[in-house]
Amino acid sequence: MKRLTRRRALSALGTGSIVVAAGCLGDDDPDSDGEPEADESGEATDPDPVEAEYDLSVDHDINTWDGYDPEWEPPTEPPEDEYAVETLVEGLEIPWDLAFAPDGELFVSERPGRILRYDAGTVEAIAEPDDVVDAEAIDVGDEGGWWAGGGEGGLMGIAVHPNYPDVPLLYVYYTYDGHGGERNRLAYYDVSADEPAETHTTVFEDVPGDRIHNGGRIAFGPKNYLWIATGDAGSPEQHSQDPSSLAGKILRIEPDGSAPEDNPDLGDGADPRVFTYGHRNAQGISFFPDGTPVISEHGPSARDEVIVLASGENHGWPDARDGEEYPGTDFARPAINSGTSDTWAPAGTVFYTGGAVPSLRNRLLVGGLGSEQLYVVTLSPAGEPEPDAERGIRYDEDWLDPDWQATAHSVFEGEHGRIRHVEQGPDGTLYAVTSNRDGRASDAFPQEGDDRLVRITPP
Repeated sequence: MKRLTRRRALSALGTGSIVVAAGCLGDDDPDSDGEPEADESGEATDPDPVEAEYDLSVDHDINTWDGYDPEWEPPTEPPEDEYAVETLVEGLEIPWDLAFAPDGELFVSERPGRILRYDAGTVEAIAEPDDVVDAEAIDVGDEGGWWAGGGEGGLMGIAVHPNYPDVPLLYVYYTYDGHGGERNRLAYYDVSADEPAETHTTVFEDVPGDRIHNGGRIAFGPKNYLWIATGDAGSPEQHSQDPSSLAGKILRIEPDGSAPEDNPDLGDGADPRVFTYGHRNAQGISFFPDGTPVISEHGPSARDEVIVLASGENHGWPDARDGEEYPGTDFARPAINSGTSDTWAPAGTVFYTGGAVPSLRNRLLVGGLGSEQLYVVTLSPAGEPEPDAERGIRYDEDWLDPDWQATAHSVFEGEHGRIRHVEQGPDGTLYAVTSNRDGRASDAFPQEGDDRLVRITPP
């Protein structure tokens, strides 16, 4: 299999090196704090929508979502503990996100800046933001370190417009060098253009950033709103509890960047794009089949969380993060908190509803970075039957979210290194990318061929 490098042209991966390759994917204000403008009364105003060549408007009827199932039920049996993994692409440079188009095209973001398109066994680089921060990938044998190039920033989340290909836009979220330091920007590219790189259009920018805690996940949800996870930019006291700052939040916007009318009213001065606040560094956004959002979030000193969201909630950071701090407060509680002795380092997530891997259906899959494994989380309504936890961990402490009970199993521990993201294809197939060239992997990684795009199937 040929490797991808930045020092030579991308090579097509032939059918001889990928099993069923042709069908493998299925049938500026530098001093701003990312705050909204205010009118004379001091109240925040809705940001101006971006002017676009295409009609960006979308339908918000959840009944039109192919995955809508208000009667979904979680499994009561534990998942299988072994799966097959097939490498589709190797030599990637710190891949961060995967985004499928309805026709099966797959877009991949790399933290150093490249946007790749993978279709029918071929790979091509289609664009790269000019001002993305330098996040150089290390090679096998290079010395890593917590402060490898770019810190945690760079090109991160990507998402395909819901009306693709009629609206052939790929949204991207990335860290850039502003005059006052790192900032984060939401933009999009027209991937149907002869030169997609020339179509870069900013939706909004100046979201506080840093070498750490940029969040970065973006996803179109069941009602076609765009959801964005932002980190606290390393300054939680300044951002996370302030509804006027875009940092340390989950945002929900229209595709043109404006705020939906039914977003929560969080008071005078609050940014209308904020859906929930009090977050540290969320990096996974998924949805139950009934449309409920669920996120994964990095904690301090372990204490990683899985959170089922509701509009307007305050999730407590930096004031609360464990069983000693949540009780006695009005903060919304997580369904899972990993505790002080178990580090997940949760990254990208998918709520898997496909049929290709039946054992994982209706479970939340969470990529583990520092833990170097894939978590399989069963979220069951309180009081309902749960899967056996003999091979897993039950999260049912009385200070956690009272509406949910969670059971977590894990697979692939130490086998593939840091799992950055996991994604479901349009045909229900399951994919993942590793993040072993970011300088933070264990001594066993990176290995020859890292980083990789893989497909996960039953054994």
